[in-house]
Amino acid sequence: MRSRCQLMETAVAAAPAWGFFSSFLLLAFGTLVAALLGAAHRLGLFYQLMHKVDTASTRHGGENVAAVLKAHGVRFLFTLVGGHISPLLVACEKLGIRVVDTRHEVTAVFAADAVARLTGTVGVAAVTAGPGLTNTVTAVKNAQIAQSPVLLLGGAASTLLQNRGALQAIDQIALFRPLCKFCASVRRVRDIIPTLRAAMAAAQSGTPGPVFVELPLDVLYPYFMVQKEMVPAKPPKGLMSRAVHWYLANSLANLFAGAWEPQPEGPLPLDIPQASPQQVQRCVEILSRAKKPLMLIGSQALLPPTSSDKLRVAVETLGIPCFLAGMARGLLGRNHPLHFRQNRRAALKKADVVVLAGAVCDFRLSYGRVLSRSSKIIVVNRDRKEMLINSDIFWKPQEAVQGDVGSFVVKLVEGLRGQMWASDWAEELRQADQQKEQAFREKALMPVAQHLNPVRVLQLVEDTLPDNSILVVDGGDFVGTAAYLVQPRGPLRWLDPGAFGTLGVGAGFALGAKLCRPDAEVWCLFGDGAFGYSLIEFDTFVRHKIPVMALIGNDAGWTQISREQVPSLGSNVACGLAYTDYHKAAQGLGAQGLLLSRENEDQVVKVLRDAQQWCQDGHPVVVNILIGRTDFRDGSIAM
Repeated sequence: MRSRCQLMETAVAAAPAWGFFSSFLLLAFGTLVAALLGAAHRLGLFYQLMHKVDTASTRHGGENVAAVLKAHGVRFLFTLVGGHISPLLVACEKLGIRVVDTRHEVTAVFAADAVARLTGTVGVAAVTAGPGLTNTVTAVKNAQIAQSPVLLLGGAASTLLQNRGALQAIDQIALFRPLCKFCASVRRVRDIIPTLRAAMAAAQSGTPGPVFVELPLDVLYPYFMVQKEMVPAKPPKGLMSRAVHWYLANSLANLFAGAWEPQPEGPLPLDIPQASPQQVQRCVEILSRAKKPLMLIGSQALLPPTSSDKLRVAVETLGIPCFLAGMARGLLGRNHPLHFRQNRRAALKKADVVVLAGAVCDFRLSYGRVLSRSSKIIVVNRDRKEMLINSDIFWKPQEAVQGDVGSFVVKLVEGLRGQMWASDWAEELRQADQQKEQAFREKALMPVAQHLNPVRVLQLVEDTLPDNSILVVDGGDFVGTAAYLVQPRGPLRWLDPGAFGTLGVGAGFALGAKLCRPDAEVWCLFGDGAFGYSLIEFDTFVRHKIPVMALIGNDAGWTQISREQVPSLGSNVACGLAYTDYHKAAQGLGAQGLLLSRENEDQVVKVLRDAQQWCQDGHPVVVNILIGRTDFRDGSIAM
């Protein structure tokens, strides 16, 4: 009896232990099953059950890339060729997308940037892996700060060879993530189309900007070529070899499973923020009480969906005096009574209401210090962080509106229809403008010891510039002078780098501009320092028969830097250049080259007309203009 009781006690004691052990076994089994299912999912085994691989197809991923670009209305693809991206270049050519190859990858992205700005769509560039992509970083950052919707397509090492020392393989996503709104690496052919659609929508939604999509080699090339490189031809013998062979074969199958199944290729809906009716009404009330209102209109105002024509009509109907900056230059045409160009700082101090319509209180507005504390400030911008920059230090908005700038201005018109402002305010601004213009006329008459007076040259450029021209500006001193003197003839006819102040945009911007507007005359104003970045691209212009005209203000130096460096630090080190024969260098690349100097200073207009005629005949032209150095601080001109 005692023995039986002991057995029963032992059994009772063992029951909890067995229950725990069985629960542990069940948990372990469940974990194992979950892990196996997860691994099967990652290996694409479930997807492959429903979607087969067409091993006989000669199609390749580049065709999917081209199809999406075509469906989004892309007409130009800018590139510098590389084996990583050859399939997509060939596919784009077959679909009628013009492939334009440049001599440096940065130019390709600058050209795509220009297309984005002028068309309101996404500009596209494709470059090869590694150094091909690192060469684009400056242009991508410029597009980010300028808020240009650019799609950069980058080649990459095969998916299985990344992080294994493959040629030109780096962590490209990590490089571009801080520069782009959207970054993705495509890992399967079937993912090309949805990834590119998402990227294109991201580039244009909210605050526009660049996006980056990485396309590995094995995603772009056809099955039979990838198979040859990925899976060994000889059958495996050992257990480990068989396991590796199965893994490679499965990776190949997962790469191409469902690759050619139909998918929607067109644009996705865009997310563009809009001002609320309540915000618009509050702004209407503020402006209705203004005596001296002023508008500063920046590049964002020219973004879709509001057309430049509709925006121009809205600004004219409002009747508020305005200053224009960036892509908004030329919005009102030449010599419009509402457009003022000089003495902006003084005007801002006098205004009682200031509307910052896409204008930002960064260095361009002295971080907000140029705004009067007594002025009521209305700021509208798609980007909240940019909209409120420095508002905690130097200025404070009365009303901050996060929304599309162009649409906001149009809504203001609806609320202020019939509102009039005293004419003496505009007249006061006009007199200040005229005084500054007279000062420039006086500077144009100043003698120069050896070379041409740059102010006089730019005045003649202004007189000669045709109505159908697009101005591309790239440089420091000469371009800074031109910004005061040369007026774009209409909206979207002025291309400068934007707030990043990048040198080297000229050739790329000119390339994109001429392709977008083949009937326009593209005039590029270069400093001689900046032209060094663009010279080789005249080979591109010649090869692709793209006639643009470059005017180089050649003062043999980095004068904008030298002017500050010499007085403050007592040295001109690294600031000196030479009066190089840039026109002859252009001739060596197959373009036309003309020289303007003291010897033919009475023929400036004739030389400009000759350059125009060469362009009209289909030839790119470089006009090398030997000029003296200006200093607008005290009005002097040296050399």
